[in-house]
Amino acid sequence: MRSEILASAFLGLAVRSIISLYSYSGFDSPPMHGDYEAQRHWQEITVNLAVGEWYTNSSNNDLQYWGLDYPPLTAYHSYLVGRIGASIDPRFVELHKSRGFESKEHKRFMRATVVSADVLIYLPAILLLAYSLDKTFRSDDKLFLFTLVAAYPGQTLIDNGHFQYNNISLGFAAVAIAAILRRRFYAAAFLFTLALNYKQMELYHSLPFFAFLLGECVSQKSFGSFVAQLSRIAAVVLTTFAILWLPWLGSLQAALQVLHRLFPVARGVFEDKVANVWCAVNVVWKLKKHISNDQMALVCIACTLIASLPTNVLLFRRRTNVGFLLALFNTSLAFFLFSFQVHEKTILLAALPALFLLKCWPNEMILFLEVTVFSMLPLLARDELLVPAVVATVAFHLIFKCFDSKSKLSNEYLLKYIEPISHILMISIVVASLTVPAPTKYPDLWPLIISVTSCGHFLLFFLWGNVQQFSSKLS
Repeated sequence: MRSEILASAFLGLAVRSIISLYSYSGFDSPPMHGDYEAQRHWQEITVNLAVGEWYTNSSNNDLQYWGLDYPPLTAYHSYLVGRIGASIDPRFVELHKSRGFESKEHKRFMRATVVSADVLIYLPAILLLAYSLDKTFRSDDKLFLFTLVAAYPGQTLIDNGHFQYNNISLGFAAVAIAAILRRRFYAAAFLFTLALNYKQMELYHSLPFFAFLLGECVSQKSFGSFVAQLSRIAAVVLTTFAILWLPWLGSLQAALQVLHRLFPVARGVFEDKVANVWCAVNVVWKLKKHISNDQMALVCIACTLIASLPTNVLLFRRRTNVGFLLALFNTSLAFFLFSFQVHEKTILLAALPALFLLKCWPNEMILFLEVTVFSMLPLLARDELLVPAVVATVAFHLIFKCFDSKSKLSNEYLLKYIEPISHILMISIVVASLTVPAPTKYPDLWPLIISVTSCGHFLLFFLWGNVQQFSSKLS
């Protein structure tokens, strides 16, 4: 079995290495470049400035130029990577002078840092999660799940292609999920707090963790046991937060400045053509003309909480492993569809639990995962990653076909009608977008069609997931 695991891991690394050879976000695109430059710039800032200046606007830290807008653990990671980069070539992170720095050596270094995170965090995390699933899963099933997750093109295209470090936050989240499945609640609280402090988008997973852990506390036999367990979990979370936020806790203004950077309401409800409800609504009713940012933020919070409430109330009352994964799936989809300031890449947060629901609902989940990649095509096309995206998705589908996709839980109506229609629709849109130029009057026509089509799929999957949560025996 060890040789098979190693073979699957090397397959995942091979896919990542090949994708790393392609272009990245903002390549040769001054003055702002893209996410690659943002990550490099954070290394420059954290290496050269004092900790207290990392989130503060100054002559040495222009927040309008890729100012740091992720939590402290990301900043610490940037500092570590920046120190290593500076030891290789100081030009990589030279203050001011390194802005927009690009070279073959630097690209190799940056790509290596992402692959290192895959090797050290993400791949071990998903392996642990795969082998933490229900005992009814055979070893072959768990190995196959690990292979599929390692080969999932969404995460590899964004991290190893576009350029980000989602593998770190998703890795922490995966180990936290594994800890919940193994009923190791203090470890789960600690690891999820790390994930949340690496990327604030892990809020997408926060409600199921809260509902599950609170439900476990409430189910204690006595009030004293309830208070003791709740206090210990709270102590783990608060202590971890305090340690990570320590440099900014000496001043309320400093702490609020970090929070302001993490939740920039002024940016608006969305920036690009993202596959959520608000972008789709904006096609026919311009939100920014009728609703202020502050009002829209409140609307988004209300809609997200309402959409997330049923699945988490049920999880609080009935805590099972599959029910927890379904709650993560449903809640992250609710956040993606209805929350404020959503990015295309955050669909990866819904993809994580979907990957581990493949054994229960293989055909439904493989379609969902293919739609997640389809929804990011405009972003990937801008980065000249369309070819690896198509090839990696086809390869992912072929690997899946090696798996026995029969499941008593699969919905025959969905498989018989919706699946072929969805595939034909997505393939037709991709082909048309490559062969039929968008009208001059509507230059964003194809990205908009892709986002609205994907949004329709995600809404259907959100409804489907909630139905399964309430009706499936496994949940």
